[in-house]
Amino acid sequence: MKGAQAYLWTAAGSLATLILLCLAWELWLAPLRPNGSWLALKALPLLWILPGIARGTSYTYRASTMLILAYFAEGIVRSYTEHGVSAGLALAEIALSTIYFCAAVAYVRASRRLEPAAADKPAS
Repeated sequence: MKGAQAYLWTAAGSLATLILLCLAWELWLAPLRPNGSWLALKALPLLWILPGIARGTSYTYRASTMLILAYFAEGIVRSYTEHGVSAGLALAEIALSTIYFCAAVAYVRASRRLEPAAADKPAS
């Protein structure tokens, strides 16, 4: 259980950091337009799944691995097309989405290994 718990904390932490990065990037650090950009709304899907990730809901973990690929792809595209601060932020987005993806997959695998052991125990 300790391994699964470490993956849960890694996934939740990287997801929360990615949310903060998306908001800071589009509102203050390097927005597409002066005074902020509506592109900051890209953080909403991440905010929507954060409670399920923090609770350790296996379905949310499985579904979110597909969602996080969009953020990975955005980071790849923007790292090649933008310069300066935006390119660095895009590399951070790539790193955070990769960390999240790996932690989420590891959490799902670790929690599946624990399920049969829990099913063998009698209900109390």
